[in-house]
Amino acid sequence: MTSQAFDTGLPSIRQVQSLIRDQHTVEVKLMTGDMVAGAVSWQDANAICVKADDGRNTILMRGAIAYVKSLS
Repeated sequence: MTSQAFDTGLPSIRQVQSLIRDQHTVEVKLMTGDMVAGAVSWQDANAICVKADDGRNTILMRGAIAYVKSLS
């Protein structure tokens, strides 16, 4: 797996950081059509982690994500 530089100046990175800071509930649609809902708990250059209401963490690779939509 290749690691990319984590550029915190990018608008998409800053937006996800805002979602983490404010603990907004999000809906993440994957390229497969699957949906994941919860709060984003962290992000790095390769993935984001979404924590569901039941406490389960799902790690999503950035390349698998179609979109992230705030629900709150």
